[in-house]
Amino acid sequence: MLQALRDKTSGWIAVVIVAILAIPFAFFGMEQYLFQNSANYAAKVEAPPSWWRSAPDLWPVRKAVWVSREVSPEEFRSEFELARQQARAAQGDAFDARAFEQMDNKLAVLDQLVDRAVLGLAAESAGVAVGDDQVREVLQAMPEFQVEGRFDPQRYQMLLQSRVPVQTPRQHQDELRERLQMVLLPSRVAATAFASEGQLARTMELLGQQRDATVAMLPAPAADTGAVSAAEIQAWYDAHRAEYRAPEQVSIEYVEITADAVPAPQPADDATLRARYEQEKARFVEPAQRLVSHILVRAPEGDDAGARDAAKARADAIAAKVRAPGADFAAIAREESDDEGSKAGGGDLGWIEDGIMGESFDQAVASVEPGVPSEPVLTDFGWHVLLVREVREGRAVGFEEARAELAAAQAVTDGERAFNELIGRLVDQIYRNPSSLAPAAREAGLPVQKAGPFVRGGGEGIVANEQVQRAAFSEALVQDGTVSDPIELGPNHSVLIRVTAHEPERERPLADVRDEVVAAIRADRASKAVLAEADAAVAEVAGGKPLAEVAEAKGWMHMPMPGTPRGMPMPSAEANEAIFAAPAPAEGKVSAGRVLQDDGSVVVYAVEKVTPGDAAAASAEERTMLQTQLAGMAGNEDAMALMRALRQRMRVTTVEARL
Repeated sequence: MLQALRDKTSGWIAVVIVAILAIPFAFFGMEQYLFQNSANYAAKVEAPPSWWRSAPDLWPVRKAVWVSREVSPEEFRSEFELARQQARAAQGDAFDARAFEQMDNKLAVLDQLVDRAVLGLAAESAGVAVGDDQVREVLQAMPEFQVEGRFDPQRYQMLLQSRVPVQTPRQHQDELRERLQMVLLPSRVAATAFASEGQLARTMELLGQQRDATVAMLPAPAADTGAVSAAEIQAWYDAHRAEYRAPEQVSIEYVEITADAVPAPQPADDATLRARYEQEKARFVEPAQRLVSHILVRAPEGDDAGARDAAKARADAIAAKVRAPGADFAAIAREESDDEGSKAGGGDLGWIEDGIMGESFDQAVASVEPGVPSEPVLTDFGWHVLLVREVREGRAVGFEEARAELAAAQAVTDGERAFNELIGRLVDQIYRNPSSLAPAAREAGLPVQKAGPFVRGGGEGIVANEQVQRAAFSEALVQDGTVSDPIELGPNHSVLIRVTAHEPERERPLADVRDEVVAAIRADRASKAVLAEADAAVAEVAGGKPLAEVAEAKGWMHMPMPGTPRGMPMPSAEANEAIFAAPAPAEGKVSAGRVLQDDGSVVVYAVEKVTPGDAAAASAEERTMLQTQLAGMAGNEDAMALMRALRQRMRVTTVEARL
């Protein structure tokens, strides 16, 4: 039989069948086999090229002509660590490092990076470019780099040095350029949004709407003291069993480890400090700095030679002016400079070191003789007339001068190392004795303390910490009775816990909660009684009886509220919201209703008239402000729609194993 089968599958028909099957396999299946495990990225975004926007999403075409951007694992980890720091700062003690590691959080961070890659590809496809001037303007407007409202080069350099990893000004500006390139498309789309005059008028009519209403207040019901039968009690208990359950609770023992548990480290010896100095030598170098003022004449871009020549001629005239005997450079800068950022300060740029203002500017400054205004020099920003007022030569801070700083840093490092070594020894003790805290406590010379019983969200001190609570109520610790891993509460502050007793959530018997049930029944009776009274009043008003007349008959406090504006908390915020949610009354009718308030009282209302806001009465400033807000909301939605559309046109591949 096998020979017959071989004979039937060896002819030309078999060859044709195999060829036909190979075609779809090559297009749709081969990729999975060839590239299944070779991805070295966390995410990859692929898009058709700008010259063939309709290129099909077929593997050979995609591999041959599509363009792509990858999110590297390193880029993801850097962004995820930044998100972790932000979450820790925002949540404080409530931050749970373990929970933050969940895949949902990782995918959310990765999704942001994918959006950036999508926008980057879209910007490249659209030919979007960001010039040096725009980068510089944005950079100098960033508040973190400003001192007293002005860009400060020293602060800029200091903050870049403090970043992890350290950035040079060129690296930071390239990163800023890339981000600006990515946001230009959505920002330009958002900027095209507008609010029509009809939208503006309708919104102003709604916001400025006033309603004539009458309100009556029913006070909170008096306490119900009527008898409650056994049948009522049982029925209420059966219907509300979930409300009468004792919460889960645990008792724990714990060992708290702080920096005080570790002996102070011995001062570092000279060899250790010198080795640290050599490792961090770049940190102890003070670069050369120049105190610079300038007058800028912007050189127009494009092919207008006449305009460029005019800018050069103006710069020559300014240079001659400031080089004249007795000339006041600062006064001339305030009068002539095109740099709005430094003009008011007389052209003062502060202390500048290489790399902050760009290579062309650095070269120009380096060529200027101190104290003498320069001839016009051309940089990426335009023509400058420069004045170097003072020069600080660069120098290396010697070991002896840096010794105190090195010793302080080494003491912190040694303290952290000693604390981590102690934690490591305690973990070893836990592995040897997983069901007891005593060995670990003896190793650290610390007492075993007790806490509880406490419920979720309860307790004080250590047990109130969210991470401790999560561990104390975890299934592993509750069931096994083992010691937890070290729980980090802060820098050099950890705790080990063990659950000593656990009582699960349970139903409390009726005999234990009888008084609570009776109180609940009576409160429910009273509330229903006052609501029934209010509903009866609403029915009377809806039938044509004035609310004031109904309230007088019942002895309720009432008052007219003509011209009530939206949002006014009278008689309460809830009542105002209900009054404006009521339908507009028909001619000769009222729109009646009631609202239960938090204190148990009830407001009955009757809306008699609705007066639209007068859009024509609004000032030009109010109209402009509202129109800007409406356009901004519409623009944000347009930008989000663009983002969704761009992602639909691109292929996004994520590799969770790389996160």
